[in-house]
Formats: sequence, C-alpha cells, structure tokens
Amino acid sequence: MAVTVLIPTPLQKFTNNQATLECQGSNIMELIDSLEANCPGIKKSLCDDQGQPRRFLNFYVNSEDIRFLDGTNTELNDGDEVSIVPAVAGG
Repeated sequence: MAVTVLIPTPLQKFTNNQATLECQGSNIMELIDSLEANCPGIKKSLCDDQGQPRRFLNFYVNSEDIRFLDGTNTELNDGDEVSIVPAVAGG
C-alpha cells in the first residue's frame, strides 16, 4: 500500500531534499518506521524518546489531524496523503 508523505523543508535533509516520498504503512506508526527505513535518522526528529510524535509536529491524513482521529494508530489506505507540519507559534 503506497502512501504519499509530504516532508517539511527542515526535514528534507534526511530525504535528499525531496518534498514528497512514497512509503508503506497501515497506520502512522508503521509509516514512521517506513520513513526511517528509507531515510535513516528521520525518526529521531519525528518522535520523542517514548516513540511518540514530537509535540511541535502535527501529522495530517488527507487534511485530517491525527489528534482528532486515532493518533498514531490512525489507519492508512492506499493513495492516502500524510502531511508532516511543524507547529508554528508566535504572538
């Protein structure tokens, strides 16, 4: 099952400057593991020491925030698009 992943600019150093990747995974955690297999070192930037997505990163599946779905257990289907979006703060 192929899923398109949109990689933010700060993480493209792990993807040979590619903004999109095709990866495999039936849920977000498997997708993160697939990203790590294809782009060694990226998981450390995506996940904390407990293996959970970092607080300052948001994951969206087809424009839906995984925090309002099933978190890292959110199921993925062939052709889905996952966006990794760094949180923006300011005032």
